[in-house]
Amino acid sequence: QVQLVESGGGLVQAGGSLRLSCVASGSTSSINAFGWYRQAPGKQRQLVAGISGLGWTNYADSVKGRFTVTRDNAKNTLYLQMNSLKPEDTAVYYCVALNAFGSYWGQGTQVTVSS
Repeated sequence: QVQLVESGGGLVQAGGSLRLSCVASGSTSSINAFGWYRQAPGKQRQLVAGISGLGWTNYADSVKGRFTVTRDNAKNTLYLQMNSLKPEDTAVYYCVALNAFGSYWGQGTQVTVSS
């Protein structure tokens, strides 16, 4: 089992920055990849960024050049640095960890970007 706890969300003005963190506990050595998803009201949950065990990353087109995903394996922590935030980035952001047994989700953290 893997437990995930996100933090770092909040209210920010358009153009501002936030850094989300996700601390993993439990069977962390089994984790193959991490990802960040988001879900806005009335919309489907969508992948924002992912990072593999080898450090390969991928991003949604809407956040490329603005968001950066990193991981600190020593701290079992995943980060999402979000710059140049836009009102359309407003959503609940979720951390997900993947291993051979399935996926594990955090409780989510709210990000609100005001115009």
